[in-house]
Amino acid sequence: MASSSASAALLSSPNHTFISPKYQTLGFSTSSSLSFQYKSLRSSVSIRPSTARRNSFVVRAGLPLVGNQAPDFEAEAVFDQEFINVKLSDYIGKKYVILFFYPLDFTFVCPTEITAFSDRYAEFEQINTEVLGVSVDSVFSHLAWVQTDRKSGGLGDLNYPLISDVTKSISKAFNVLIEDQGIALRGLFIIDKEGVIQHSTINNLAIGRSVDETLRTLQALQFVQENPDEVCPAGWKPGEKSMKPDPKGSKEYFAAI
Repeated sequence: MASSSASAALLSSPNHTFISPKYQTLGFSTSSSLSFQYKSLRSSVSIRPSTARRNSFVVRAGLPLVGNQAPDFEAEAVFDQEFINVKLSDYIGKKYVILFFYPLDFTFVCPTEITAFSDRYAEFEQINTEVLGVSVDSVFSHLAWVQTDRKSGGLGDLNYPLISDVTKSISKAFNVLIEDQGIALRGLFIIDKEGVIQHSTINNLAIGRSVDETLRTLQALQFVQENPDEVCPAGWKPGEKSMKPDPKGSKEYFAAI
């Protein structure tokens, strides 16, 4: 898709730079005379050195990227065997969000992931987090799948909404849509209470995701946001020792392990 010729509109805050969810072009220069231009034509990355005196790089990548505002959307969903409307920005200032995409209803890996998140929903609820599932199926397909018993390959009742992305606009905005198949990869995004994407992971179609790792990553995110002078080392879990992100402080961590 060709990017717009108009310049991207940027909204800045002390903590984040917000970029429009539409594919835009961003150019800026640093004191080290590096010029970066972000063009979200595709998710591929190309680096092209300039023959000019000043070093120049062109990076092409699709949004959203971690650290950017999540693209907002409003869509119909199924919850408690009813049709409801879900708007992502309604959670800003209120809750963290686990937003995960899956390819299709009535498939094989998908119900194992969807029911696993539902069975562990209380753990996410306890740390002020909503879970939202998304596929390109209609709400009627979602409803039929929820009304199918798990032993027959169905979902049964779920503790969170399943969103219908029949227009494929949400999957496309989050860069998980497989264009020639019309379905989404297994993308998962952790969005904080400011509406900023803080974590993302994308699996190919045959590989299911881990609820344990999603929960652990969310807990680490919440910890560092509540303790801005701390960082979480590999595999960190609540109650374990964190690290100071400086030469002296980090030595205390390494000396203790």
